[in-house]
Amino acid sequence: MAKAARSTASSNARVVQLRKGTTLEMVRLACPDANQASLISESFGLPLLDSDGIRDLHERLLIETAEAMREGISDRAMQIHLQRIVGAYVGSAHGAGLFYSRAVTEARDLTAKLANDTRDEDLDGPAGFQSAAQRKREFAADMALQSHSLRMAAEGVVAAYEQIVGERWKPFERQIENAGATIDRKAADLQMAALG
Repeated sequence: MAKAARSTASSNARVVQLRKGTTLEMVRLACPDANQASLISESFGLPLLDSDGIRDLHERLLIETAEAMREGISDRAMQIHLQRIVGAYVGSAHGAGLFYSRAVTEARDLTAKLANDTRDEDLDGPAGFQSAAQRKREFAADMALQSHSLRMAAEGVVAAYEQIVGERWKPFERQIENAGATIDRKAADLQMAALG
């Protein structure tokens, strides 16, 4: 009897799973930092980015936006609004960082294939044209600068959020809506309880 009561109580207990949001640390792992971005710019003849300028501009932008809205919005509404804005910046930078990582992988794979002397295909392009591997490397370099720019913008708005709200930004974690699996699990629990 005690066993049946215990299994009913455990089937009524609800475990809420949360979908983890993208953090600034994840962005920093996926996107190049200022030193790597400078090295890439120099190696590929691309423009040098003003990393600090991008960060500072986005920080000021969010602070000025909050100041302009301060009279017409409550503190809690401001926090929710800024949470969404910062989340969008961080998510965009993370997506760009993942895309950059894939571009680097493709460039490495193609470059490694070209290093194989017994391979006949994908040799250097005709005179005046680049090889496929060179194009992949240049594309990866472009993606590096884009993801770095987005990283710096995200770092700027995260810093602004902390100044405005007074607490460190953390991603919103929403509940995973998977009602089918929950119902299946409840049915399985009831069936197992019936079996004893």
